[in-house]
Amino acid sequence: MPTLEDREKEFEARFKHDEELRFKVTARRNRLAGLWAAERMGLSGDAADAYAKTVVAAEFDKGGDKHVVEKLVADLAAKGQAVTADQVRFELDHFAERAKQQVMSE
Repeated sequence: MPTLEDREKEFEARFKHDEELRFKVTARRNRLAGLWAAERMGLSGDAADAYAKTVVAAEFDKGGDKHVVEKLVADLAAKGQAVTADQVRFELDHFAERAKQQVMSE
């Protein structure tokens, strides 16, 4: 019979795994969103990859997802692409599903 200490270690290991998975999925989602936005702004190749990295980094700024949405809306607007925060959130949800599938298949 597992002891309380064994159950605690199992819970901590599961929590750690779940947090790592959440982190990877969020980073992948933001990269996909960054590439989507880069394409809409006319960026490609290295410029698109560099922009996607800035979107991934935006998650770590104060505000998390909110900051990512604000960045994408502002950057797209600066390039003449009218998009609302709701549209960006919709795209993020779409990319989250794709990112989860990609991370789970690795």
